Amino acid sequence: MPQLPPRPAVELAAPYRDSTYDPRVPRDLLADEVAQRRESGYDVDDVVRAANSTDPQDRSAVLALVDGMADAVRRPGWEYEEPDGLDAVRDSVDPAPAAPVRTGTDAFADRVHAAWLGRIAGCNLGKPVEYGAHWTVEHIRDYLTLADAYPLTDYIPVLDPMPAGFELRECWPETTRGRVNGSARDDDIDYTILALHLLETHGTAGLRTEHVGEAWTELFPVAQVFTAERAAYINLVNGVRGPEVARFRNPYREWIGAQIRGDMFGYVHPGEPWTAAALAHRDAALSHVGNGVYGEMWAAALVAAAFTASGAGEALAAARSVVPPRSRLHEALEHVERLHADGADWEEALAAIRSAYGHYSWVHTVNNAAAVAAALLWSGGDWTAAVGRVVMSGWDTDSNGATVGSVAAVLAGSPSALPGRFTEPLADRTQSALFGFDNSAISGLAERTVRLARSAG
Repeated sequence: MPQLPPRPAVELAAPYRDSTYDPRVPRDLLADEVAQRRESGYDVDDVVRAANSTDPQDRSAVLALVDGMADAVRRPGWEYEEPDGLDAVRDSVDPAPAAPVRTGTDAFADRVHAAWLGRIAGCNLGKPVEYGAHWTVEHIRDYLTLADAYPLTDYIPVLDPMPAGFELRECWPETTRGRVNGSARDDDIDYTILALHLLETHGTAGLRTEHVGEAWTELFPVAQVFTAERAAYINLVNGVRGPEVARFRNPYREWIGAQIRGDMFGYVHPGEPWTAAALAHRDAALSHVGNGVYGEMWAAALVAAAFTASGAGEALAAARSVVPPRSRLHEALEHVERLHADGADWEEALAAIRSAYGHYSWVHTVNNAAAVAAALLWSGGDWTAAVGRVVMSGWDTDSNGATVGSVAAVLAGSPSALPGRFTEPLADRTQSALFGFDNSAISGLAERTVRLARSAG
């Protein structure tokens, strides 16, 4: 079982609650940095006391408290070791051996095309309920039951009239059953397209963290990136460079934002989990540290491993091998695998995961990675069951739907193995907030990915 954070001695006052997770808002930065520090074992009770006697509208005073937390010290008894640099991570792990895939075959091209379709369909499946504070496991189950759609095996239906107490996200007119006509825009898809562009531009050997930052500020509107990515973007615009881009006024540095950016690195290094993970580290280090970085490395390794694995369990074991063994993410992934090995059913496993990791934000890396692993393990090799279960698990439903959809599609092997009710409404196109990449053909993205993988090999 994980080491749970101690109950704080003092809570933040009401004006600091209900964060919108926006690094442009000092009050949000303070509340979310307090949470990040406490989750990481630091004592910030004195900061909380000071904040409770500070006007939350006093920008300078609040930011001074945020910046002061950089000097916080860890409480006694912290049991984890969570290195940041790639060399330090590599020294701590024993990666699964590589089993490179022959990328020149039609079978490889089919898997890549399936992965793109699976990622995009899975993302769209989760979008209408992507708000973990409202769409809890129970709330999702109750809604789907009312709609005669539990368990989830198709896009989410819209009830008309909408029952009291339920509110789908604003994207529902383009992401719900019978309304999908091409893929909706989403950052989970934007980052995969951007990674493809970055690797085409710089190559798998030449890509550097600085290139990622340059591409963000050139191609992304700041309002279309969120949490850690928005904090890093602001830092870049303000002239911050180096490791501080990920750390300065960025309480979201261990959240899920990097994990959603890793799939492309697995697509272009199939069968090579560590190579994919090391490439993902260059991307993740711009905006994340610790478990946030490990999340992207793990996702990249998971995709890479899926190309040669006999099933989800084998792919997950290989992916976990790139995660530092004394980290919180490794502990959570191992916990999920142990639940499966011990014979827990999916409902029991989901309850155990929520009990162990529910104290994290609904967009944190650790809890969402655990949900992804569980959905894959308990899917029985069925793509629909995998994406349906991860969306029904709540938290970051579209991000998790995308990751599970991608990995399960690689395991499935071809576009024809994915249900047409999910893929055909995508109409082979996806919207994007990236300048110059809107309405990309999904098949075209897959073809470019295959060419890149072949050139990298």
